[in-house]
Amino acid sequence: MSQRIVRLVIIAVILIFAIWINIPNNGGIHIGEFQRDLKTVLGLDLQGGMQVLLEADLPEDQTIDADALENARKILENRSNGLGVSEVSFQVAGNRRIVGEFPGLTKTDEVVAVLKETGQLEFVDLGDTWLPEGTIIKTDHGGSSAQPISPTPTATTEGTDTQPQEDKIWHTVMTGDQIKQVGVQTDQLGKPIIAFTLKEEGTKIFAEYTTANVNKILGIALDKRIISAPRVQEPITKGEGTITGEFTTESANNLAVQLRYGSLPIPLKVIQSRVIGPTLGQDSLKKSMIAGVVGFILISLFMLFYYRLPGFVAILALVTYGVITLAIYKLLPVTLTLPGIAGLMLSTGGALDANILIFERFKEELRAGRKLEQALTIGWRRAWPSIRDSNIATLITSIIIFMFGSAFGASIVKGFALTLALGIVVSLFGALVVTRAFLNEVLNIAKPTNYSRWFGL
Repeated sequence: MSQRIVRLVIIAVILIFAIWINIPNNGGIHIGEFQRDLKTVLGLDLQGGMQVLLEADLPEDQTIDADALENARKILENRSNGLGVSEVSFQVAGNRRIVGEFPGLTKTDEVVAVLKETGQLEFVDLGDTWLPEGTIIKTDHGGSSAQPISPTPTATTEGTDTQPQEDKIWHTVMTGDQIKQVGVQTDQLGKPIIAFTLKEEGTKIFAEYTTANVNKILGIALDKRIISAPRVQEPITKGEGTITGEFTTESANNLAVQLRYGSLPIPLKVIQSRVIGPTLGQDSLKKSMIAGVVGFILISLFMLFYYRLPGFVAILALVTYGVITLAIYKLLPVTLTLPGIAGLMLSTGGALDANILIFERFKEELRAGRKLEQALTIGWRRAWPSIRDSNIATLITSIIIFMFGSAFGASIVKGFALTLALGIVVSLFGALVVTRAFLNEVLNIAKPTNYSRWFGL
């Protein structure tokens, strides 16, 4: 099979898959743990919602630990999932602030109330009852100190009745303020486990409880919501223990953060909140789409007028670029925002620029008297260094913006950097494979002889 056929097959397979991804309501991809609904995710500025700016409630001259700020961000994000917003996100902005975005949500009071929760971590005696993650319970804990042990309430066996009765009150063995240290380790099989160390008072309480309740279930609840329900496998008398389960590295780290900080590691205050109405978001999206369509039409007319046949190939390559890029956005998924759309438009210009470089070199070789196929080969070879260097420089810039944008309080540009970088990668594929393959096939089919008419020489 010739190299030309291989290129066409690769393009066809990728294009068919991308078109399938872009079909609305196609059911998504559900293979094992890989689950994607393949919906276009719109950011706050395109569908409306709420943005909240939080700042450390500490003296201005006090240095804020970067790890504490990042852990606060994780806790806020987990806590906010209960608001029913699927795309809630928090980003560290600078060294004292966190920006929270709630697309589709405009209830200011509800958001602020959730963010101001102190967060209470409890170890709850569940007896023989296993409760699934997310179950909301009632406990007998009303303060912040560890509680003495009392008899276990009536309970059911694991895997049968997992929903507690509304009037059932579970006993809190102790609270999260008794945890001294917690971290993620691996067992002998390389599986993640959570290791913890307790304070002196917590060690005594835990030793007494675990000795009397081997094979019983100890629930771990944050704000009265079960986050884990491990079984006590042996007495823990030295204040050191592990929590095992079907953890991934990510889930183990998340649970470790919740155990380490039942409440926020640093106090935060809301210094600004703003609501973006859905009408404004829809208007921004509509105007962006109109601008994109008008821009595409104008570019297409210019390419057809100035480059003739190669211009037609450039339009096909640009459509292919757009289909593949949108499919990648839905597959990852990428949250589209106005800065993100700006990055997409800029990378689209880069993709078209690669075609222009190829075509100009191609025309130079034709003017020099080269044959068609030879002119295309030499023209592409001479255009490639410029295409490569400009795209790599842009890609490096995008990576720097994405990595350090939040550190300097410019988290809004991360969406711009991400869409720009993805667009550059796809445009490089277009320059290497798509444009060259399309132009070869069109020239083989058309077999032009009047170069001035077909190529605008």
